[in-house]
Amino acid sequence: MSDSPRKAAAAPTPEEAPRWLPIRALTPRHRPRILGHLRALDETDRRLRFGFAAGDAHLARYVESLDFGRDALFGVFNRRLLLVAFGHLALDAAPPAADARVMQAAEFGVSVWPRHRGRGFGTLLLEYAALHARNRGIDRLLVHALSENTAMLAVARRAGAHVALEGAESTAVLRLPPHDLRSHCNQRLAARAAEIDYDVKRRVRRLARAARAASSIGLGPRPPR
Repeated sequence: MSDSPRKAAAAPTPEEAPRWLPIRALTPRHRPRILGHLRALDETDRRLRFGFAAGDAHLARYVESLDFGRDALFGVFNRRLLLVAFGHLALDAAPPAADARVMQAAEFGVSVWPRHRGRGFGTLLLEYAALHARNRGIDRLLVHALSENTAMLAVARRAGAHVALEGAESTAVLRLPPHDLRSHCNQRLAARAAEIDYDVKRRVRRLARAARAASSIGLGPRPPR
């Protein structure tokens, strides 16, 4: 079966939605994969993600401008190690305010390939972003979206965000609790589990390629006589 992002798939029942996803932190070496993920989105999906139908040139500039040292970039890889979901948590470059009463905010954006939607990916990516922001001392998570992006706004509402409709655009504000030992442990465990998942997928792909190469030159197992 093809893993093309544009191939439609029936939405699974709620029982099929995952309770956990291998959400992996991305680094500068993942820029080509991020660009490939975004370029695979059609015009409508690009407009819902960026607020306008971003062309390939804009996507390239966006990916090149990503600040991996400041922001949090993360995603979900399928068994072919294609980036099927991508999240960007944009953090304020300014240091935390000296006055503890001043709220700190981070903005979250996400895109998921069509055939992986309806499975809870958006919800789990938002939860991951909220956990990461919380552990950075952030008090509010913001989601800016076109008002027609009802799927994203519904995800934010289910997470407990307050959504303010402002004509063509809307803003969801999710208040975050203070970080604690449990929140930090949860983030570390999730990160470690995602690394293990990625390593397993990479090893399986290497073995599969080696098996195909061996078969092509006649080194595969001989059929029984």
